[in-house]
Amino acid sequence: MKTATSKPSAENLTRALLVCGVIAGPLYIIVALLQALTREGFDITRHEVSLLSNGDVGWIQITNFLVTGLLVIAGAIGMQRKLRSSRGRDWGPILVGVYGLGLIGAGIFVADPSLGFPPGTPADVATISWHGILHFICGAVGFLALIAACFVFARRFAVLGQRGWAVYSVATGVLFFAAFFGVASGQSQSWSVIGFWIGVVLIWAWISSISVRLMAGLPDPGGNQAPSQESHIQSLDSGVEG
Repeated sequence: MKTATSKPSAENLTRALLVCGVIAGPLYIIVALLQALTREGFDITRHEVSLLSNGDVGWIQITNFLVTGLLVIAGAIGMQRKLRSSRGRDWGPILVGVYGLGLIGAGIFVADPSLGFPPGTPADVATISWHGILHFICGAVGFLALIAACFVFARRFAVLGQRGWAVYSVATGVLFFAAFFGVASGQSQSWSVIGFWIGVVLIWAWISSISVRLMAGLPDPGGNQAPSQESHIQSLDSGVEG
């Protein structure tokens, strides 16, 4: 009796954790865009999302970083639980979890005001504080970990014959790396800032999509079995594990 009831309970917990991974991206993007479009002095073509952590209502973006970071970590734990007997069970979820930690670090260590935001900040300010440096480091480590996660999952999908998912993961990793490199170069040109905003949307969409994909392998809450295709994928997982 204990064994029969514990498995559905474990699967429900895994599903709940993966749901955290699904909703993290939409929450982050909606909160960030609402601020970007409504806060005085913020120019989405010049200012990065991290600058929203400054000013009287900077706590909104700080909270956004912290909450979505926790959701990503929860989603990564769900990924690990789902993949515990299959390829990619270790480094894929770990790297996604590092990104979650990076978001939390970005919330704790606030970026420096710059480029005239918030209003009253000199447009040519060049000083960098210790927390500004740590913000950049947390972001860079998190972004690079997430890019690596794209390639880890791409390899998993390639081995399982899921070519579309493999290509999607590689393309997301490459595009986000290009977006991050462009904005990290420090040029602050409109094309690089806009490109980074687009890259952020793409990478969040990938996290949500991977979480949904892994949820497909779980029985529904009513106790029905997973789709036959997913069951076949799980058997392939076991076959390639060695």
